Amino acid sequence: MTTTPASVLSSVLATGRTATEPALRDAIQTYLSPELARIAQYHIGWADADGRPTSTWSGKLVRPTLALLSSRAANGETAGGIPAAVAIELVHNFSLLHDDIMDGDTSRRGRATAWKVFGVPGAILAGDALAAAAGEVLLDSDAEGAASASASLMNATQRMISGQGADVSFEQRGDVTLAECLQMAGDKTGALLACACSLGADLVGADRALVQRLAAFGEHVGLAFQLVDDLLGIWGEEDRTGKQVGADLRVRKKSLPVVAALNASDSDELAGLYLSSEPLSEPDVQRVADLVERGGGRDWARDEAARQVAAAEECLAAAGIADAVRHEFQEVAGFIVGRRF
Repeated sequence: MTTTPASVLSSVLATGRTATEPALRDAIQTYLSPELARIAQYHIGWADADGRPTSTWSGKLVRPTLALLSSRAANGETAGGIPAAVAIELVHNFSLLHDDIMDGDTSRRGRATAWKVFGVPGAILAGDALAAAAGEVLLDSDAEGAASASASLMNATQRMISGQGADVSFEQRGDVTLAECLQMAGDKTGALLACACSLGADLVGADRALVQRLAAFGEHVGLAFQLVDDLLGIWGEEDRTGKQVGADLRVRKKSLPVVAALNASDSDELAGLYLSSEPLSEPDVQRVADLVERGGGRDWARDEAARQVAAAEECLAAAGIADAVRHEFQEVAGFIVGRRF
């Protein structure tokens, strides 16, 4: 019987989750204090606010799956990449805990966010503990590339934080360039995906050329994801995105399509509306969306997303890995980018 693409993707993600989840649970119990572990387990979805196990967790563990694939790309085995899979998921959840606080989000996956349940200090400390645990997991693995992988993860984490900081600073600026915005997106979104795609290979001591090509693949996938996410933040349908049409415009987010249009010629009307301190009315929001499109922001972002996807494919092809692993990388990357359209 022919396997459909959907079933291939489901199988790849299920395998990644099965391999990672027990070790991830163990790491949180081992490296976090009981109180911070309880906050982390609630945040992930394993437990309720009182610490009782839940049966509704549906996390896909996409980044850990990529880390495991990179281990297979290096030596054909999954097991050696498990610490990398755990570490990347710990950092991802550190970022989510802090993002929820910074954004003031009160719900995640249909439940109150951790900071709403346990308070801001507790959620911050739980995030800090997860980030610290990630490095410990890699170094305690005693793998050939433990030191290199730990350094790579910390570098990616620093870039992610830097990108988040730039994103916040852009809110106060009216002169953001497209180059700055691309750098921010690469740091905020691309860095951790680049690390996920290469960390397992790094950990098992793979050739540097392979590690770098896998990282470049993930970097391009991350940028494509951000471009599509930004397009949806303006023109996405509410029943598919869960957000009101034009949601990013209402908060005057300096997203990539907007910045592209602001930096185009004849952008005076757009700048006058978008960079004003006055609230945007509903007609204003629609007018801004029209002006971004007329200024070429929508077409540029679509074209750039396609270019990033093509660049990712080239990097993966140049890595010279087994066809089966390459196809699984493509399935997961397609899910990351394609599910956002």
